[in-house]
Amino acid sequence: MVCQFCKLKEASVHVTEIADNKVKKVDACAACAKEKNYNDPAAFAIADHLLGLGAAQKMEEASEAVGALSCDQCGYTQADFKKSGRLGCAHCYDIFSDGLDSVLKTMHKDIRHRGKVPAGMKSAFEGAHKLEGLNRDLQVAIAQEDFESAARLRDEIKAFKASE
Repeated sequence: MVCQFCKLKEASVHVTEIADNKVKKVDACAACAKEKNYNDPAAFAIADHLLGLGAAQKMEEASEAVGALSCDQCGYTQADFKKSGRLGCAHCYDIFSDGLDSVLKTMHKDIRHRGKVPAGMKSAFEGAHKLEGLNRDLQVAIAQEDFESAARLRDEIKAFKASE
């Protein structure tokens, strides 16, 4: 594909912009992309485009309330996240957790990843999850010496296993 500006060199930068339900594609060579500011990450906030406009700003505002944050392990800052849309290391998730919650809710509708379960495995997964919960409750009842509840939970576990 040839650069649409100079029409001489091979296009190496490809940008797709959607504004007002209209798609605009730009294919440029490295020199023209630099000249037109298409390859400068500071020219636009990738996080804003990935997460929806204003999401990165919410994160930045949350960090400003706490003070200028930076990761003590990798040195990553709020500005680095805004430019790249990525965090520097696993420790960054703890450091920037206040702002990340609002960003993740905007992007994924929740702050916890729950994953998907194939339809054929759903009942087995739910059964295993219920059994795990009953066993956990049984251990708590035993630890608290609530033997009436423990006996009830034991019977419930037996009945559940028999029905499988």
